[in-house]
Amino acid sequence: MWRFHLTGAAVLIVVSGLVAGAAVGGLVLQSSDPTGQIRTADIAGPLDTGNPFFQDLGTNGRRCFTCHRPDQGWTITPAGVQQRFAATGGLDPIFRTNDGSNCENADVDTLAARQTAFSLLLNRGLIRIALDVPPTAEFDIVSVDDPFSCAANFVSPLVTASLYRRPLPSTNLPFLTAIMWDGREPSLAHQSNSATMGHAQGLPLNANEQNDIVSFESALFTAQGNDQRAGSLTAAGARGGPDGLPGQPFFVGINDPVGLNPTHAAFDSRVFTIFTAWASLPGNDPTVRARRAIARGQEIFNTKTFTISGVGGLNDVTFASGVTVPASFQGTCTICHDTPNVGDHSVKAPLNIGLTDPARRTPDMPLYTLRNKVTSVLVQTTDPGRAMVTGKWDDIGKFKGPILRGLAARAPYFHNGSAATLEDAIEFYDTRFGIGFTAQEKADLAAFLRAL
Repeated sequence: MWRFHLTGAAVLIVVSGLVAGAAVGGLVLQSSDPTGQIRTADIAGPLDTGNPFFQDLGTNGRRCFTCHRPDQGWTITPAGVQQRFAATGGLDPIFRTNDGSNCENADVDTLAARQTAFSLLLNRGLIRIALDVPPTAEFDIVSVDDPFSCAANFVSPLVTASLYRRPLPSTNLPFLTAIMWDGREPSLAHQSNSATMGHAQGLPLNANEQNDIVSFESALFTAQGNDQRAGSLTAAGARGGPDGLPGQPFFVGINDPVGLNPTHAAFDSRVFTIFTAWASLPGNDPTVRARRAIARGQEIFNTKTFTISGVGGLNDVTFASGVTVPASFQGTCTICHDTPNVGDHSVKAPLNIGLTDPARRTPDMPLYTLRNKVTSVLVQTTDPGRAMVTGKWDDIGKFKGPILRGLAARAPYFHNGSAATLEDAIEFYDTRFGIGFTAQEKADLAAFLRAL
């Protein structure tokens, strides 16, 4: 529900608990999140609620805003979805069977049926994406172990696969190098049209509508602005919050670690510098200790080395620069999160870090078996990832790394929501790469990630 409060020359907008107040050079939106406050700077000025982003352009009541909520980091969270379910009895436009339910056209006649039908959306904030196997694919999907028994009659090979993924934030978009988890969209304008035709079941957008949506989204910059323990993330020389993001230098390839930087500048592992000023703060009160913990976490993220091996798309790959990455090498978190003070990859670089391996499958995820058409080798995965776009065997299980700003507001994490908390995400990396974080390092790293 949108409510507009006019007080003299000032305009106060409240959107699902989100407060917006005037800011120099644009509009700042702020809202409480589980560990502080998330803030968005809109450099275009007052929030344009007449933009097509907020309009009903489809046939099922959905709009871009349905799955991109500013108080949830411009995506959706299970808590937010559950609140909407409780308020509407599961009838809010987000609860549509074309892609919100576990199975297409699920039974939603009763409240209990809707709770069952939308369980992945309610519990993990996942949307079902139906993708066709590319006609020139190097593989067939020969079987699926489906926990929901969606298909009454399975025919092998499978032509279309249902993949369950988190909506990505519609903010900080000027830093993107890949659009969607699998990089399938060629442009933001194309993505806006695909979303309207698919998620909203609408007609194609015209060029003006597409451009207006992209212009709106591209003016949004979001980051954590306040931390419950550390206070303001711009205090005492820190440069957190969203205000510095519009001026953050960026170009495709900036700080790339495998020689793809067009300026040929060397890779710098110190990707994040926004909390450097807190590393040596004097004093011992709780706020100062919390700030030093964030700075220690930044240092861990930037400089702690561990063995990186078995990463599809990185190890044993020769890049266009001529650099060949060895099968095993010592690196940091910033090898893959290399965009300065943002944290995604500065080139399009889908990677397989093992998130979809059968060993990491949960009972509510399907398990697909793919067979190589040439070698007959079988691979099992909960999501073929970029392979459903390119058809390439080597792309199975590959996904992009997302932008890391504003993490605290948008749990759960990874493309499938498999990490309920940032601590769970840290545990995944610690286990996957055998990093050996101490308990203190894990706590400091979580503090840093929450402050982004």
